[in-house]
Amino acid sequence: MLPHLADLVIGSVRSGARGIVVHVASTGAPVACPGCGAAGRVHGYVDRQLADLPLAGQRVLVRLRFRRLRCAQIGCERQTFREPLPGLAEPYQRRTIALTTQVGAVVRELAGRAASRLLAVLGVGLSRQSAIRSLLGLPLPVRPVPAVIGVDDFALRKRHRYATVIIDAITRERIDVLADRQADTLEAWLRAHPGVRVVCRDSSGAYAEAIRRALPDAVQVGDRWHVWHNLAEAVVKEVAAHSLCWGKSGPPPKEGVRAATTRERWQQVHTLLDQGVGLLECARRLGLALNTVKRYARVGEPERLVRVPKYRPTLVDPFRDHLRQRRAEDPAVPVQQLLAEIKELGYTGSQNLLYRYINQGRVECERPAISPKRLAGLLLTEPGKLTNDQAERLDAAIAACHEMTMLAGLVRDFAALLDPQQGNDQLLTAWIEQARQVGLPHLHAFTRGLDYDRDAVNAALTLPFHNGGTEGVNTKTKMIKRQMYGRAGFALLRHRILLG
Repeated sequence: MLPHLADLVIGSVRSGARGIVVHVASTGAPVACPGCGAAGRVHGYVDRQLADLPLAGQRVLVRLRFRRLRCAQIGCERQTFREPLPGLAEPYQRRTIALTTQVGAVVRELAGRAASRLLAVLGVGLSRQSAIRSLLGLPLPVRPVPAVIGVDDFALRKRHRYATVIIDAITRERIDVLADRQADTLEAWLRAHPGVRVVCRDSSGAYAEAIRRALPDAVQVGDRWHVWHNLAEAVVKEVAAHSLCWGKSGPPPKEGVRAATTRERWQQVHTLLDQGVGLLECARRLGLALNTVKRYARVGEPERLVRVPKYRPTLVDPFRDHLRQRRAEDPAVPVQQLLAEIKELGYTGSQNLLYRYINQGRVECERPAISPKRLAGLLLTEPGKLTNDQAERLDAAIAACHEMTMLAGLVRDFAALLDPQQGNDQLLTAWIEQARQVGLPHLHAFTRGLDYDRDAVNAALTLPFHNGGTEGVNTKTKMIKRQMYGRAGFALLRHRILLG
């Protein structure tokens, strides 16, 4: 029942109000002096009380009597010493090693309050403050610095404070956690831990600068997910810019004050640009933001700035074909009659919703309304994963204009480069040249971003390393933060991350 007490003499076992009390004593075997190795003689006895693993849901207290010895060797530095307790307890500890191991396993996963509640159920009394102290007392694993590491940031307080996590990009083991995401901090860490040859990171300029300064010969590998994400953002903007092309089969655009203002501003910006006025001066004269002037300047015609309506799916959508057929047969059919008919078919919406749906022109259009973001999502999805209706809708949108056709081809060609292979860097160069020959200004901005970090992008497309492991660590870190680490601050969070 108590294997860790097998080397001791058990005097008695009693059950009381405080739990089970076990009286034990040492066996009296000879003990060597830790200083010189000579046999020691008994000088006195010491009583010690230790909390042990609970038994049958009851607390267990071990009351131990062991010897205090004196070294018999004349001139030894250790005049007296206590009898060691190997396997039972560490010096100055109030818990047995077995109980300390159990408490450490619980607080490692649950930290303060939750660990205290669970340990109480298991028969171990421990406050939340003691649980946190126990967690901070656990030794951190000592891991050698790997040749391939992953670096990423995570929020301590979103939009205010950030920290940096460093992992082994191969085994995904946590190596260290830094208190901020400044270039100087990462540079100091890299200089203090030599041996790194490859660093996987995102598009952070601070990390790139730190790696260049500390490890000029190291290979920086960009994150393929972030590269694809940046392309997706450019694709959404391009699809929105050509919404009048692919949106002709949907509801007509609203010709109101906003559309008239857009055309007027486009004309004002391009008139000043034709006169040789710079972008910054245009923004000053027209009272617009510089980014707004840039957006008008990169568009060749004002119609590309007019967007199709963004209609969300409604309860009327399943009955659109019936409404379209009835209005084609009888254009003067009353809305009340249409409402009664679709209610018999299962419509559960209101009359006002049906009125708005008809007045928006969503019944007469060839296809249901779709937003630029949803259409871009279809364009970025692997073709084999699209349904027949989605594939048909996408094919119709791609064929709407030359730019949409070229955009679809460029997206599929770039997706093929995300499978790391030798030679993809040369294919990327050809892809960039092809993209710049098409009138897709948002895609041109994406290619310029690739040029800023081209070496890291080339490494991402040709080497098997990636930064997915650090993203996984960040996901677990969010769970740890939800467990209220904040009372102990960054020290506790760092400890829990490194303990894994």
